Amino acid sequence: MKDTALSHIHKVLGAKMVPFAGYNMPVSYEGVNAEHETVRNAVGVFDVSHMGEFLITGPNALELIQKVCSNDASKLVDGQAQYSCFPNADGGIVDDLIVYRLDAEKWLLVVNASNIDKDWEWISSHNSMNAEMRNLSEDFSLLAIQGPKAVEAMQSLTSEDLSSIKFYTFKVSDFAGIEYVIISATGYTGSGGFEIYCKNSEVEQIWNKVLEAGKDFGIKPVGLAARDTLRLEMGYCLYGNDIDDTTSPLEAGLGWITKFTKDFINSDALQQQKTEGVKRKLVAFELNERGIPRQGYDIVDQDGNSVGKVTSGTMSPSLNKGIGMGYVPVELSKPGTAMGIQIRKNIIPATIVKLPFYKG
Repeated sequence: MKDTALSHIHKVLGAKMVPFAGYNMPVSYEGVNAEHETVRNAVGVFDVSHMGEFLITGPNALELIQKVCSNDASKLVDGQAQYSCFPNADGGIVDDLIVYRLDAEKWLLVVNASNIDKDWEWISSHNSMNAEMRNLSEDFSLLAIQGPKAVEAMQSLTSEDLSSIKFYTFKVSDFAGIEYVIISATGYTGSGGFEIYCKNSEVEQIWNKVLEAGKDFGIKPVGLAARDTLRLEMGYCLYGNDIDDTTSPLEAGLGWITKFTKDFINSDALQQQKTEGVKRKLVAFELNERGIPRQGYDIVDQDGNSVGKVTSGTMSPSLNKGIGMGYVPVELSKPGTAMGIQIRKNIIPATIVKLPFYKG
């Protein structure tokens, strides 16, 4: 197991540590519900330094990104970011990622921790245009400072006006005594805030100053368990659960990041799928009675026939009810459709709903 540059601090803080994507990561400190509520109502800080960072540079950088990514990165200007995915050759997804345009010839790709090696090999195998590639994953740390009080709590740490950093934009600026970090508003919780990309050697200083600056605002460290409940309440996909090598972006409701204004890997087949329509669709559901849907549970129709599997599920701390997502035949995917979730021997009635679950 690899440690992040902050693993020793998490242990001192009493975090419950678990293996995750090859890293020793804090899953919780005082409990998922309390940490979840901290992010929804105040401000929390996550160590998500396990994420991968690739720097793509040179005159052919954009050409490579356009080839491997489903979204159209040519629309970005300096300081903008974009959610995207790497389609594979079989209609599935290699990974989902965020693309940052630093300048016309310098781009940062942020990928999932569990897919760093797979993604690197995938991009490298398609780099026929010889763009320059550097894997920075081992050298950089990432903090996510999330919650409605994040901007106010952190403003004293930077000369940048944090309120001017709009969703899916970023600045390279000073923060917590470090001269150059990326301050990015690409959060995964639905409660505002931003992320800090810095060198491993800088992150402990930043972490300590973030906790100090946020003290009067109720800041707490938050683990991966609450990160999962927060993202699920927003209906954000998690790679390995809701999307993977076998799910198409169109089935997963990611048509909005699949742009046919350009050619990319497998774009012809995905264009055909868009024209013909998908056969199954990722849906969101709420349980109508008490119960907790878990990944792998059967989704059943009104006659009790299995029609799909739960891909993500939890007891929503904000809504105090069981929520989840899963793939069902497209004819059963309309919001308001009644269905059931097989929880052990019982079928718990559920209803398909529109995302997000949490409206804020």
